[in-house]
Amino acid sequence: MFDFLLKQPQQKRQHSLIFSDLLEKKYQELVVRHHIHSDEAQINVLGHLQHLLDNVSEQDQKPLKQSAFSHILSSPEKNTKSLYIFGDVGRGKSMLMDVFFEACPIKSKRRVHFHAFMQEVHEYMHLWRTQYKGDPLPSLAVKIRQSSLLICFDEFQVTDIADAMLLARLFTRLINKGVIFVATSNQHPDELYENGLQRDLFLPFIALLKQSAEVLELVAKEDYRLLHFKSMKSTFYVEADGDGEEFLLQKFNELTNNGCIEARTLHVKARAIKFPRVHGDILFSSFEELCGRTLGAADYLTVASEFSTILIASIPVLSKEIRDQVRRFVTLIDTLYDKNVKLIGTVEIPIEQFEFNDRDFDFKRTRSRLIEMQSEQYFQKKHLQ
Repeated sequence: MFDFLLKQPQQKRQHSLIFSDLLEKKYQELVVRHHIHSDEAQINVLGHLQHLLDNVSEQDQKPLKQSAFSHILSSPEKNTKSLYIFGDVGRGKSMLMDVFFEACPIKSKRRVHFHAFMQEVHEYMHLWRTQYKGDPLPSLAVKIRQSSLLICFDEFQVTDIADAMLLARLFTRLINKGVIFVATSNQHPDELYENGLQRDLFLPFIALLKQSAEVLELVAKEDYRLLHFKSMKSTFYVEADGDGEEFLLQKFNELTNNGCIEARTLHVKARAIKFPRVHGDILFSSFEELCGRTLGAADYLTVASEFSTILIASIPVLSKEIRDQVRRFVTLIDTLYDKNVKLIGTVEIPIEQFEFNDRDFDFKRTRSRLIEMQSEQYFQKKHLQ
């Protein structure tokens, strides 16, 4: 949730904060440790991030101006533009943003999945309206700026009309108060909320986004996530002596480049589904977490739309004793398959040996899909949101 405590102005720093090649050094360290492959397109984007890092560090040295009545906050320098980085999946957008975020020396910063941020916005607005009348956005903008000069948004996308309607109003206020952002997305700003309801009301936000941020396309030479999947003999690992968790954690760290783990709450109708281990569009979960709870098709559709890659720990031998969980597992796999979600899991027995006879659903189709989901042809399919 938003940190509503006002950060105390930090003492003016020396210019030693400005590191003209800090990000490239950190990037090359990752290359040397074989965490990533050097890519010219990534290095080019890194240069833009470095320029922003220098500007943000300078901006952070300036004291936060306050008024006892209006809480007006300082504005950024005119030449300090935010960054919006878009491109296909697996090209390293989130990795570059993570390098930037970790290196940024300011304390008033936040990294958050865009969907989670918008959920917080709606929750704040709902709570505010239970206590006050009028527009909650001015108050919200002040609260956000008090805790964050810099916000890094991962997986920037707009699919909800409620989000589309308020984004221009909210971001206009945030930008006017000096908030700088870095966003990663699979879409160019012009493609956001494409074919959405009342999209004409969303167009002012697109114009604001393009005016306030430098829009960069990351055209990396490889889909590195695809290369990772292709290097695996099988995406389903047969557990031995309880080593499945270690295997999945290793894969999770490889896919996220040891990125930070955050909790994510998905809202389906009036219910909240919480997942404690998420990084961007990658979910680290378990059979019990996904199939042990009373989830249904609508829940799995939301999960499949939110995450392009899911790691599932401890898929057991499927038996009549856990029939309800098996039924949910069938629905889950059908939904993930339809959305082209990539799947890594640990199992007690090989997928080819999975058997379950039930008159209410066809498990042979599920087993067939699990086998197909390990093929290179499936890996190359684009995630459908």
